[in-house]
Amino acid sequence: MNKSGQIILLLLSLIFTTYQRIMYHEPFFTFDFFLFTLIAWFVGWQYDKARFFEKKARESEESYKRLLDSLPESIFIYQDTKIVYGNRAALSMVGAKSLAEVLGKSIFEFITPEYKERLEERIKLIKKEKCPLATIEYKIKRTDGTEFFLEVTPLSIVFGKKEAILVVGKDVTARREETERLLQKSEKLALLGQMAAGIAHEIRNPLTSIKGFIQLFKANSEQGEYYDIVLSELERINAIVGEFLVLAKPSAAVFKEQNIELLLHDVITLINTQSIINNVQIYTEIAEELPMISGEENQLKQVFLNLLKNSIESMPLGGDIFVTVGVKEEGKISIRITDEGVGIPEERIRTLGEPFYTTKEKGTGLGLMTCFKIVEGHRGQIKFTSAVHQGTTVEVTLPTITQPLLKK
Repeated sequence: MNKSGQIILLLLSLIFTTYQRIMYHEPFFTFDFFLFTLIAWFVGWQYDKARFFEKKARESEESYKRLLDSLPESIFIYQDTKIVYGNRAALSMVGAKSLAEVLGKSIFEFITPEYKERLEERIKLIKKEKCPLATIEYKIKRTDGTEFFLEVTPLSIVFGKKEAILVVGKDVTARREETERLLQKSEKLALLGQMAAGIAHEIRNPLTSIKGFIQLFKANSEQGEYYDIVLSELERINAIVGEFLVLAKPSAAVFKEQNIELLLHDVITLINTQSIINNVQIYTEIAEELPMISGEENQLKQVFLNLLKNSIESMPLGGDIFVTVGVKEEGKISIRITDEGVGIPEERIRTLGEPFYTTKEKGTGLGLMTCFKIVEGHRGQIKFTSAVHQGTTVEVTLPTITQPLLKK
């Protein structure tokens, strides 16, 4: 450790004492001399110590930056939404020629408007949780204005003695485009034809009922129960169109911190009336101290409402439904819904989620397709197991907010 601070302050103490001796003929070795010399030595030692650790910190930070620069993954570090560092891969990804082009800029300048609210909620969660969060996608703007999709894993760190957020990103635009291209190539024409036939069939049936009952109104307007049937059929048309809109217009849902226990409680409360009417009892078994999940509340409720409704409708003579919630493995939570219904043949399980595939008399298959799409958007999975005349179990697996550190 360099002792220049101690030496300089001790020399100043000696020079001052010598001046006092020459000018005022005072004794050289006085109590004040020893006191000032001791203070100078201590202050100098503290100063040298501080400089030593500051130098080590700078060297450590520079080594840290060199390490990040050598990584192939894109890494940004920002404090209070302001970018304080980006490695070579990250700068190249956003089209910046040097760190100076992005240094001090708000991270929101690189996020497209529809994803900004999602980022705001994400920052709140990062500050609350100190573990890595589940990956999530954003649409990013490059410096030249072009856009791409970035898969991000954030982590709260300390950088330059201040709290900061480190983000590891991966450009997934090519992956998304390739997936969409393959889907369009293999399914577009078949799906369009299937949807056209299904829409015509599904909408024609309720319209036929409406037409027939309207004709009856003309003959006997006192039959009020017909009004309920007409309204029910109209509502069915509206539900079919609504499910198509969910599938056809994907949006950047704002994911917020969700308590799965409270969310399921709301869903079961909503569907309890229907279950009681159908002589169905819903039992829940929820583990204690479940980790929080990140998601869009209404979308998740729609998934569980559809799944519970399917279970109820699969038991025309009544029965029990068991909802079990627990941690499946580190970083994942499992929601299992088991019924005692008619079951699904094994060969038909793989077709679940396809449009217009359904075992219901008046079903469209769109509700389950919507469930698959929503869960996929939450980076989760849906799995069905079933046996004919014994019942069905559907398991929804969702990532928790905090994710385990990657093992090397």
